[in-house]
Amino acid sequence: MKNPVNEKDSTISDPLISITSSSDLSVYDSNSSGNSGTFITDTCPPENQQSCYNLSSPSSGEHGSEIEPSRIIIIGTAHVSEKSVAEVNAAIEREKPDIVAVELCKPRYDSLKGKTTDTEVPIKEILKGGKIYQYMIHMLLAHVQKKFADEMGVQPGAEMIKAIDAAEAHGARIALIDRDVQVTLQRFWSKMGFIEKLKMLAGLVAAVLGIGGTKDIDMDTITNQDIVTMLVEEFRGTSPNAVKVLIDERDAYMASNLIRLAAGGGKKIIAVVGAGHRAGIQNYLLHPETLPRPGSVEVLPKKRFSFFKIFGLIMLAIPLAAFALLLISGVSLKTLGIVFIWWFLITGGLSALGTALARGHPYSVLTSFLVAWMTTLNPAVAAGWYAGLREAKYRNPTTKDLKNLVEAESMKDMMKNNFFRVLLVTSLANLGAMAGSIVGAYVILQILGIEAKDFLESALHAGLTVIGL
Repeated sequence: MKNPVNEKDSTISDPLISITSSSDLSVYDSNSSGNSGTFITDTCPPENQQSCYNLSSPSSGEHGSEIEPSRIIIIGTAHVSEKSVAEVNAAIEREKPDIVAVELCKPRYDSLKGKTTDTEVPIKEILKGGKIYQYMIHMLLAHVQKKFADEMGVQPGAEMIKAIDAAEAHGARIALIDRDVQVTLQRFWSKMGFIEKLKMLAGLVAAVLGIGGTKDIDMDTITNQDIVTMLVEEFRGTSPNAVKVLIDERDAYMASNLIRLAAGGGKKIIAVVGAGHRAGIQNYLLHPETLPRPGSVEVLPKKRFSFFKIFGLIMLAIPLAAFALLLISGVSLKTLGIVFIWWFLITGGLSALGTALARGHPYSVLTSFLVAWMTTLNPAVAAGWYAGLREAKYRNPTTKDLKNLVEAESMKDMMKNNFFRVLLVTSLANLGAMAGSIVGAYVILQILGIEAKDFLESALHAGLTVIGL
């Protein structure tokens, strides 16, 4: 990567200033300036969790006077701390900034400001796009954060709300400098391996259920790490790539936006971010040449050949191999009919059982029963998708259900939530169909008098022969 800082005069070049496009950086009531600037550190003493930096410009004003450097004040907060709310308000009152930059993206900003409408959730897109687990992670994270906030007696994101309200009261512009949450979640999920995902899900579920608790938390300590960092820190050793997405990439993204905001000089900017991001952003402001390639942290991950796909192909290969052996051995149509009936009943029955355990609508149960035999033979579709879509048609989940799910205090509350019920029906129908394919294959082998061990060895040998091993 070309160094964006000129070694002679430390002037930040235009490519760095425009590292985030204007469409990605939301600034309210702003008049953007495109001049480049020179970066220098400020010698002002830090106050509490504040750090000060200057971005100066070599250009001059209308009457020949040199434009003063833009000043960036970074305030590190805890998203569940009343103390952080007070500090943010006091800093804005004292500094009277031109711009207040907050660790929010547009969707999260709209949510905090109550600008979202209760529209129908695009459940078909969620199921077909493979985003169901990302939504589950998002909801679990939000639920855990709310639980922390309730115990601390403060609304989640209260310091961001206070920063926005104070900025509006003082006529300051508001800049949303964080990366879109859906991009973060998709990159986060794709970076983790199968075991890492299981560990993280287990940790989040334990936190939701209160296992471990949050007793004796020192709020002075909690302001040194934001809630996301706290949740991910224990996974840093086993999943450094996931931590990189949640923390390091966002540090770079927000630092780039701050540099862009400060371009042209003469601006005072207060940046309100989680305390866990403060050090990373500070490092990028001090060393902008280390920023990643523009746009690289916004690229959506491409689908890869995951463990789930490998497992799904294995589950597909077993029954297909069994049917192929039947055809090769010249069994009668009657035997084939019996095999199909058993396959239909077992896969459909267990998938329907999963749907019923999720307390799905009778039509959803019937749907999973009728399609499971086919979906278990086709890796491109899943019984849970059909059952979930049928359940969604009955329940019509909206964004209000997503909000209420975060507020749920017990499993009973969650079972009353339309969106959760759709997810549960989808998941358990898929698990039932998967179990059905295993049980069904075993039963078919028993009917045909074939030992499962011998069959697996023959199938493995045939597979290796096909690929030339």
